Amino acid sequence: MTFNVAAESYDRFMGAWSRPLAPQLADLAGIEAGQRVIDVGCGPGSLTTELVERVGAAAVSAVDPSEPFVEAARGRHPGVDVRNATAEALPYSDGMFDAALAQLVVHFMADPVRGIGEMRRVTRPGGVVAACVWDHAGSRGPLAPFWAAARTIDPGVDDESQLAGTREGHLAELFAAVRLDDIRAAELTVRREYPSFDAWWEPFTLGVGPAGHFLVGLPRSKQADLRAQCEATLPEGSFALTALAWAARGTVGGAGLG
Repeated sequence: MTFNVAAESYDRFMGAWSRPLAPQLADLAGIEAGQRVIDVGCGPGSLTTELVERVGAAAVSAVDPSEPFVEAARGRHPGVDVRNATAEALPYSDGMFDAALAQLVVHFMADPVRGIGEMRRVTRPGGVVAACVWDHAGSRGPLAPFWAAARTIDPGVDDESQLAGTREGHLAELFAAVRLDDIRAAELTVRREYPSFDAWWEPFTLGVGPAGHFLVGLPRSKQADLRAQCEATLPEGSFALTALAWAARGTVGGAGLG
């Protein structure tokens, strides 16, 4: 899926969730000074920021298929090699990086096995591939209250629960499919506070991602019904939500995929 929305809209929708997730994924991958790394599906650059802080801009590359996101990432991270490309066709030579990371991206890849295979290809032998995806299948992702309410409006709605990596163990299965070694699964959690229901609801109206696209595609009366259903299920006043992301890391062996 390509996000053809302004970077600022994505920041308001998912940025406050993805920023605290980034150091956890970088820790899982063991990112440290002296490494050369790539952020696959970088978006506006939440994970890119974390990688730059750890290894320096000159040692970071990033790709995303969304032109607005690429433009934003370039502006926010001078010195980083940011390119407009998909995970399935990374514009880099074999073994260029010490680590390849994908934060909240695998479930949007057109071909997850090919995309992770590309991450493996551009990572040197002994290097690390790591990724994480929200637990949409287990209803513990940050969008769970929205999708639960959406199913009351449209029981057949595509609520992201069937996408790659959104169920426990699936990322590890995908890593095994591209013959990564020493595969380890992990759980990452993020807690976010909201001052009000309106602060939680407003980002959905920006049309970002499957949830936002579903909302803005509804007739106004149905949008109002969905809002009311969400408001009825969330606490009054300020509240906090905790989200879980499935994660996996693996290492690249010396043999190729052929």
